[in-house]
Amino acid sequence: MWLPILGLILGIALGLLTEFRIPAEYSNYLSIAILAALDTLLGGIRAQLQNVYDELVFVSGFFFNIILAASLAFLGVHLGVDLYLVAVFAFGVRLFQNIAVIRRIIISKWSLHRENLKKK
Repeated sequence: MWLPILGLILGIALGLLTEFRIPAEYSNYLSIAILAALDTLLGGIRAQLQNVYDELVFVSGFFFNIILAASLAFLGVHLGVDLYLVAVFAFGVRLFQNIAVIRRIIISKWSLHRENLKKK
């Protein structure tokens, strides 16, 4: 579970410490890639909390999500339609769902821990 968090911290640090700029025409692709990465990261945290984490599922999901979202954006550019918004919407919904589930799991574990402390 520490590997995705380490990668996120490393990526943020590199982004803040370098002067690397993404051209404006690739901004749609970058936004989708960031959302796909966050969705995968939160999905991995959720799976870990539910004790069903599988590294192969995590890594394959990350790459599959990015490839599918980038393909939608690419197709949309060639059709003249903003199809990248579909991916932004889908990843946004999944992000909020994962955050809600993570919050519920943490609250239930915290409540259970408090009840156990009261019994002792």
